[in-house]
Amino acid sequence: MTALYGPTDAIERARALRDAGASGVFTFEGPHDVFTPLTLASTVGGLDLMTNVAIAFPRNPIHLAHQAIDHQILTGGRFTLGLGTQIRTQIEKRFGADFDRPVARMTELVAALRAIFTTWSTGERLDFRGEFYRHTLMTPTFTPRDNVYGPPPIYVGALGPKLTRAVAEHADGLLVMPFGSKRFLNEVTMAAVDAGLSAAGRGRADLAIVPEVIVSVSSDTNPDHAATRQLLAFYGSTPAYRPVLEAHGWGELQPELNALSKQGRWAEMGGLIDDDVLHTIAACGTPAQVAAHIADRVRGVSDRVCIYQPGPIAVDSLAQIVDALRT
Repeated sequence: MTALYGPTDAIERARALRDAGASGVFTFEGPHDVFTPLTLASTVGGLDLMTNVAIAFPRNPIHLAHQAIDHQILTGGRFTLGLGTQIRTQIEKRFGADFDRPVARMTELVAALRAIFTTWSTGERLDFRGEFYRHTLMTPTFTPRDNVYGPPPIYVGALGPKLTRAVAEHADGLLVMPFGSKRFLNEVTMAAVDAGLSAAGRGRADLAIVPEVIVSVSSDTNPDHAATRQLLAFYGSTPAYRPVLEAHGWGELQPELNALSKQGRWAEMGGLIDDDVLHTIAACGTPAQVAAHIADRVRGVSDRVCIYQPGPIAVDSLAQIVDALRT
């Protein structure tokens, strides 16, 4: 799967990506609404669609449930609701919402969604009473009646071990954050996954694991991957991502980047991302080199991956990456 970036060209872009071999498209919570491009892309057909991710805490479970079911209907059962927590600063200062106890809050939100979906599917009384969410009323007037596909799966993005373990216990799938590496995936993420699955009495087959990999294809206009260095610097400035850097002995890079970000020196931050960091976290180079990096990173973990780029990838490059991954 690969990304759609906005509503204005969503239909044309989705069609081109499908024809290049992408199995699906996803959106992220950026400068545009996360659902609108997928609504448009649903008219193309033949694609799986996913929010990757919709920021959960500012949204009410009823709102999310309606949006998810509507897209499940529009796609003929090919929609996945991908949710994320974001970080405290963004949730509290940008969204003006609560962030306390994010692991417990996300776990309960997934349960609330499942309760709503069950009521809509079976007609049984809605009676969900949690610490963060309370839903005790659902009348026929507000119940979708034209969904024959069942509820969509619920995936959750996670990086830290506590949330990763909770996702493995309670969700249908794990979206592995794009700021990562092969070492972090295998030594940290999968250890937390196995702990969560064991606690829930589940096996690996019960949880979809979808790694996301940052991709940067070399070209005459992008020989040094400057945009990707800036993206990695932005991620790396966030304390939540320090464990990825620490797994490789680069932990002190995070406070350096964070200090620059607080001074508004964004343009300088990319210069701190050297080639070792760049090529460990991102898949860079020719389409063949990118595909080789992706295949090596996710081997033994998943046969599906989300390709994440600083900007729209050229369709012919994507087609070459897809072809190389399939061989």
